[in-house]
Amino acid sequence: MSDVTSPSPRSARKPKGEGHSRRAEILAAAERIFVEHGYEGATIRKIADEVGLSSTALYMHFSEKGEILHEICRQSFAALIVVNEGVLAEPGAPEDRLRRMMDAYVAFGFANPNAYRLVYLTRPQEALGGAETAAQQLGADLFRTFEAVVEDAGRCGRLRGEVRATAQALWAGGHGVVSLMITKPYFDWVDQDRLVKTLMDALFAGLFKP
Repeated sequence: MSDVTSPSPRSARKPKGEGHSRRAEILAAAERIFVEHGYEGATIRKIADEVGLSSTALYMHFSEKGEILHEICRQSFAALIVVNEGVLAEPGAPEDRLRRMMDAYVAFGFANPNAYRLVYLTRPQEALGGAETAAQQLGADLFRTFEAVVEDAGRCGRLRGEVRATAQALWAGGHGVVSLMITKPYFDWVDQDRLVKTLMDALFAGLFKP
């Protein structure tokens, strides 16, 4: 019997020259490690080991872990912006577009729970390492686009209240259901789709005129 131990998938060194795909592997691994160990506990060495790189080789792709966190958040916001642009291009009344935007936002959160945690649930002191900058830039642009559609609804006389409060209430409701369900999986939740529909129906009924 051979006494040579096969290297584990995580520690095995992989060929150089994979470029974009290598960066994607690093980001995917870092996303898991940031969630599992927290920002402070997620070291460059842990991330490098996860993708079979030396720490030195990883530094060829990212200068430090704050840059990695920023890129994860940037890509998440960019994906949401693309989804929103698709919704905005569709015809329909402002409240119908808002409902589709909210449904898309919630669906994104459930489909990408780790990225969602890092973008929206990172603690303030850790967010300074990368998430906060992305949130202030792309996140602000994303919300302004959403708020502009609420303004359209206001101009059409569809709002019960004022624009900013309505926009923030809608986002807070969507964020609340996503963050609670992905961080409290042990709670006896009803079916996800049913809960989201019940919440959104109540929000839109309360915030928009019939």
